[in-house]
Amino acid sequence: MTDASWPSNEIGGAKLAQDPDEARSEKRHRIAQKAFGAVSLAIGFMLALMVAFMLFFTGRAFYEGAIDDQPAASIVLFICLVSGIGVVGIGAMVLGVRLIRGKIRGAHLTSEIICYALLGCAVAELMLEGVTTIFWILGASALALAAIFTFADPSLSEERKLQRALRNMEVREEADAGTLGRDVSGRGLMAVNFFNLFWIFAIGAVFGDVVETVYHYMIEVPGEFQIRAGLLWGPFSPIYGFGAVLLSLILNRFYKAPSVLVFLVSAIVGGAFEYAVSWFLEFAFGAVAWDYTGRFLNIGGRTDFMFMCMWGFLGVIWIKLILPWLIDMVNKIPWQIRYTVTTICAAFLILDGAMTLIALDCWYMRLDGNPTDQTAFQQFFADRFDDEYMESRFQSMSLHPELTTRVK
Repeated sequence: MTDASWPSNEIGGAKLAQDPDEARSEKRHRIAQKAFGAVSLAIGFMLALMVAFMLFFTGRAFYEGAIDDQPAASIVLFICLVSGIGVVGIGAMVLGVRLIRGKIRGAHLTSEIICYALLGCAVAELMLEGVTTIFWILGASALALAAIFTFADPSLSEERKLQRALRNMEVREEADAGTLGRDVSGRGLMAVNFFNLFWIFAIGAVFGDVVETVYHYMIEVPGEFQIRAGLLWGPFSPIYGFGAVLLSLILNRFYKAPSVLVFLVSAIVGGAFEYAVSWFLEFAFGAVAWDYTGRFLNIGGRTDFMFMCMWGFLGVIWIKLILPWLIDMVNKIPWQIRYTVTTICAAFLILDGAMTLIALDCWYMRLDGNPTDQTAFQQFFADRFDDEYMESRFQSMSLHPELTTRVK
């Protein structure tokens, strides 16, 4: 007989008693699910209102002829931004309704796609107007939805605990066997997870800064030392960090492929990535960090044949030699503290990146003739990271406000 006070499940026509602790856990899970659904609905309505206001003010500006002199690229970016926010708003509301009604099948994938779309909208806003209130709203919405898609999983709380315990056992076994971080399926070289990708980014950023510094000192301008870091603090070049992650993800399945094929894939991916980064920096901040104009087979001065070949050779060396060694080195971090260390380092780099974006935005506004001492926040960056500091920190970069696609 089952205790009438226990919730029960019916399997194959038989009612199975449910443990009181399991019932309470399941109830908390349902409550949390509805709460996350309400948050998602609120985000959706907020973004829908944002789209309405943006369309209203844009329509008024169009009627008054204020946007006639805007660059075509700015108009295209604005259309993409408004359309993206609208799609995300509708998606967030649909996701919220499904969570509240308990229909969470596909919720994880839906919210993950929405988060990526929101980050894309944040990048578009950064290129249009810089670090604004809308930019922070989009970023905060992405973080909130990231929490939702982390939670929105068909598994119940007890199943999550069992999965975590099993994962910890597997981590310990793999660490003892020396296979931690590898793709156990054999389809790729490494296991694609946050831990591996974060350390690839961090180490790639440091490695890139060192290589850039040595290259400039030894080859580009012999005897001249130049800071090549791309963040406010630390020896990090995020371009190389993201490049290392991109190469690792794309080449992960090519680790057994012929070197010629790896070279070609790496050259194309690396050249496209270099072009995209140069385009983003110029249109968002008017920043020019490199210019290959006049070189053999250059593409708009943003990349050229020689550097695409360098990306190709780097990809071969990376996937054949460096990445296997890197995974082994990273996974020597004791498994008991690996997540704590990774969380602390990730938090620092996120803060470093956010501060760098704001400092670049304030630097741009100063050069563009916009006052940056109107608020205590802006005054802080004007005092701590003034033009002289930014020029000495980002020695390989120059800012030209007239090159941006920002709305004037």
